[in-house]
Amino acid sequence: IFLGALAFSFFAKGFSGSYMKSMSTQIERRFEISSSVVGIIDGSFEIGNLMVMILVSYLGSKVHRPKVIAAGCLIMSFGTFLSKPDNNQIYYGCFSPYCSKGIISFLLQISSSETYFQKCKYVFPTGCEKAASSYLWIFVLMGNLLRGIGEAPIMPLGVSYVDDFSKEENSAFYIGNKLISCGMVGPTLGFLLGSFCANLWVDVGVVDLESLTINPKDTRWVGAWWLGLVICGAVSFLSSLPFWFLPYSLPKEGDERNLKKLNTQLSFPDFLPTLKKLLGNPVFLVYLFLTILQYNSMVGLITFETKFMEQQFNVSVSRAIFLIGVILLPITILGMFLGGFIIKKFKLHITGMVKFGCATFIAAYLLNLLYFTCDCEVLQVAGLTVSYSGFFMVFS
Repeated sequence: IFLGALAFSFFAKGFSGSYMKSMSTQIERRFEISSSVVGIIDGSFEIGNLMVMILVSYLGSKVHRPKVIAAGCLIMSFGTFLSKPDNNQIYYGCFSPYCSKGIISFLLQISSSETYFQKCKYVFPTGCEKAASSYLWIFVLMGNLLRGIGEAPIMPLGVSYVDDFSKEENSAFYIGNKLISCGMVGPTLGFLLGSFCANLWVDVGVVDLESLTINPKDTRWVGAWWLGLVICGAVSFLSSLPFWFLPYSLPKEGDERNLKKLNTQLSFPDFLPTLKKLLGNPVFLVYLFLTILQYNSMVGLITFETKFMEQQFNVSVSRAIFLIGVILLPITILGMFLGGFIIKKFKLHITGMVKFGCATFIAAYLLNLLYFTCDCEVLQVAGLTVSYSGFFMVFS
């Protein structure tokens, strides 16, 4: 039961996390913020995680781990709901889809010293107003921060709970195949949900969609990014429920009569000596280095890959998100399943697992270098990359 509940919590955190990453472009357009601010919003999750991770991991054996995980899932759910500040109608000055198509031809004939907003006012003084700057993106940042805090107990406490009460040879199999592999279904469905919501206009249900003059492939399009957050928050809430009813400890697997006695004599004065001993462990240091190597490439890649594909290959955001969900993540699930299977099949011990992990991590890092070959020729745009040469282009 604990394995099933933990697998569902892994699914929930992956589901909401991948959805938030898939919506980065939509959030950038919705709040008219820069990509650097979007990067800060995305990084706030890791900041929240780091704020409590060491404390949770160190004191994990002294607390009721299932209930701490349950509380974390509730905080994660609240943070997801907080990330949805509003879904009111938006207007983007002369980028508004409600403006006439003929505005482009008019703007090209107006002095370049004037701002787009000023040019818009000349054409539509009342119908194409620019909305005031909004700082509601701070709610998204705070919600992401809370998601990071809530997610912190799930991995260390859940994995240690499984490790404490399962057989040594089964632990890696449970964690790799049953937990991580099942949990990776969450990111896949999160990206698919992101693809669906990105295909809907942000004010769906409020605005007559037939009146829109743009489509999801247009760079002015803003998808219904807020819609999926309601679903993600509900899933995170449901994932917390089973843990409230699970016990503090379990019988050791294979010995149903005796409960395993845990060492709970840890205290804060022991923290620094324990940390020093841990950092002196070469196996741990290798694992730490490999993990940094992995996440340095993966996090930035997934966060901005949709925007890169949209601008470099001229595909809609929804299609880019869909491609990531159905191609990239299933392969990741397969890799995690095979990893757990190989460890169990060949009965790899600590040293063998370190060598195996080192080989696969370095191979993945080298394969990521192929991304440097993925580019297209820069299009020549009059007035942007080349001069007009005295000619005016007029669009009808």
